[in-house]
Amino acid sequence: MAAATAARALPRGPGLRGLPRSLPLVVILGATGTGKSTLALQLGQRLGGEIVSADSMQVYDGLDIITNKVSAQEQKMCQHHMISFVDPLVTNYTVVDFRNRATSLIEDIFSRNKIPIVVGGTNYYIESLLWKVLVSTKPQEMGSENTVDRKLELEKEDSHELHKRLSQVDPEMAAKLHPHDKRKVARSLQVFEETGISHSEFLHRQHTEEGGGPLGGPLKFPNPCILWLHADQTVLDERLDKRVDDMLAAGLLEELRDFHRRYNQKFVSENSQDYQHGIFQSIGFKEFHEYLITEGKCTPETSNQLLKKGPGPSVPPVYGLEVSDVSKWEESVLEPALEIVQSFIQGHTPAATPVKMPYNETENKRSYHMCNFCDRIIIGDREWAAHIKSKSHLHQVKKRRLDAQAVNTSECQSVSQDCNKELKEEGCPRQNGPELVSSS
Repeated sequence: MAAATAARALPRGPGLRGLPRSLPLVVILGATGTGKSTLALQLGQRLGGEIVSADSMQVYDGLDIITNKVSAQEQKMCQHHMISFVDPLVTNYTVVDFRNRATSLIEDIFSRNKIPIVVGGTNYYIESLLWKVLVSTKPQEMGSENTVDRKLELEKEDSHELHKRLSQVDPEMAAKLHPHDKRKVARSLQVFEETGISHSEFLHRQHTEEGGGPLGGPLKFPNPCILWLHADQTVLDERLDKRVDDMLAAGLLEELRDFHRRYNQKFVSENSQDYQHGIFQSIGFKEFHEYLITEGKCTPETSNQLLKKGPGPSVPPVYGLEVSDVSKWEESVLEPALEIVQSFIQGHTPAATPVKMPYNETENKRSYHMCNFCDRIIIGDREWAAHIKSKSHLHQVKKRRLDAQAVNTSECQSVSQDCNKELKEEGCPRQNGPELVSSS
């Protein structure tokens, strides 16, 4: 096959010796269900590379089915990193912790003359590896009982008070964050408290560094090869439905029951469960909360966790691969992916054309939008346009309308009851409240 020919053209062995030192950092993006893990495994085997998971939930030990981790057999076929190494009860693991560990791993892989293959995952985890976009605060030892996480301490305080304090020390960042977004507000306060420099100032410095841009500072690694897997939404919906069925067949409910019993039942009994931190945020786990505490009937639904990562200005070239027809995987996905990576390895421009995204020069990336339906502040014209079309926003709009209708109905009933009472007291034979209201 053509893919086999392309693969044979690439050097094999423990490393890619004799090639330009600037080996590519391969990054595979795409929506849930596009086959990112499959392609990463195939490239890793053919290139002798190593895979770095960039999924914020897969770092935790446990819930292997619901977080869709690669199997133990697949991990033996190609070295995988950043999977199942954080205790499930750790709630202060952050993207900074991920970046520090993953960056060291990637540098080690490069030092052994191998290609690191980052597969997402979580958009801000991937961004933390592509760009200098994060601010490091005081180093902390993960898992240490004596570690005091200032951010978690701040999150225990009143959200409006936190936002007021942030407004005093970093008004620019405060203007971008909603007072209810306690986690981000606390993070910005933590940056200021532990460094003496405002979060906004840190970001400005990164943007103005040589090679910096709207997404952050300069690239962390000089030769990123970004592959974006995409498919028709109807195809993805069908795959996700099947994935849920496969998860259930693989023992999803048993996994959830066991995890709930071992890690969450005590918190529920104390009414202190927290689905906003750590692995308990995992898509699917909190949705089963009622089922787990009642063992009642529940329709399992797993959200389509799209990696909302689109190419734009100042972004390295992104090469799109159509994955709707899995019967054509080798010729449509694997073969072109190998050819693109081979071009990067040899220092050539790939024959494939990068994805082009329309870019409006008048677009305001710092525009401020308040969504009263979702109680969120959205920064940027493009982000606002995407938000008002999102399923979550449309759901809130529909819910608000239904609530308003319910309130109106309740008010009409209340007025009707009051009018009937008054009519009865006055001895009026006409006591039809709804008719009275409608005729006025």
